[in-house]
Amino acid sequence: MLDRLESLETRYDKLNELLSDPDVISDTRKLREYSKEQSDLEDVIQVYRQYKDVSSQWDDAKVMLEDNLDQDMYEMVKSEITELAEQKEELEEKLKVLLLPKDPNDDKNVIMEIRGAAGGDEAALFAGDLYRMYSKYAETQGWKLDVMDANSTGVGGYKEIIFMINGKGAYSSFKFENGAHRVQRVPETESGGRIHTSTATVVVMPEAEEVEVDVHEKDIRVDTFTSSGPGGQSVNTTMSAVRLTHIPTGTVVSIQDEKSQIKNKEKAMKILRARIYDSVRQEAQDEYDQTRRSAVGTGDRSERIRTYNFPQNRVTDHRIGLTIQKLDQILEGKMGEFIEALIIEEQTKKMDQLGE
Repeated sequence: MLDRLESLETRYDKLNELLSDPDVISDTRKLREYSKEQSDLEDVIQVYRQYKDVSSQWDDAKVMLEDNLDQDMYEMVKSEITELAEQKEELEEKLKVLLLPKDPNDDKNVIMEIRGAAGGDEAALFAGDLYRMYSKYAETQGWKLDVMDANSTGVGGYKEIIFMINGKGAYSSFKFENGAHRVQRVPETESGGRIHTSTATVVVMPEAEEVEVDVHEKDIRVDTFTSSGPGGQSVNTTMSAVRLTHIPTGTVVSIQDEKSQIKNKEKAMKILRARIYDSVRQEAQDEYDQTRRSAVGTGDRSERIRTYNFPQNRVTDHRIGLTIQKLDQILEGKMGEFIEALIIEEQTKKMDQLGE
């Protein structure tokens, strides 16, 4: 591990030199490539340098014990050695985690699609609850949210809502939300007080850059039409709504959120590119290793991943068996406990696989 860290530090120092090179500065592609590589190494190098500093202090303290010290000084140095050994061990564990294979999409913006599934109006209301939960969590992280398309029910719910969250690390937090979410509660319209079960599905995709997905204009059919509101009534007399069809894959995206056809087409292209990239990525993951595919973050989207039980104020994540009795707080965006637990689960599985 130490040899690898030394090699990474050498590369990090080299990248600092390259980023000051006029030839690199004038080459946009190289500048972006080297800047990203340096940014990816930043955390591990920072911790490695702390580790080297603590190790050096620990070595010096060990040498001091060999001197003729009085009793008080001897005890003080021994105490310092114990403290430094603990710090050293903590930093070693941090380095092991930082050196785990990283999901190349973790730092990307994320595109999310939420749809009301089984349960009619109640499912659409739950889709709205999930959207607000994610919005509030994104706000606590300082990330920007942009609604790309929405089909609302008019009573606070959504048949479908598509949005992008812009912020470094957005995908790393939200990728675990991929799947079917189940709610158990008494609907406001239910006079008998019976608990109903409804579901909403969440699709999570990393934003794909143009260089990552080869989507040619000639492969896309563009249709324009007038926007429509709830019930199908026309809300715009101009042909501002856009439907893109990627002919090779049959992927279709329709956007009517903006009054501008150009803006709708831009949003549709982002979603189209993300869906194609996500499909290719999923296929590659399947081919890589079906048997070792993780249930966290890459599971089947029809799989029930979480249950929100209103009568008991309880949320259960079925993948890791974690139950938290704070449903009201979680729906207010305080979902960090689940995200942290799922990240730890993913890291543990990676470490187990490396140890095999």
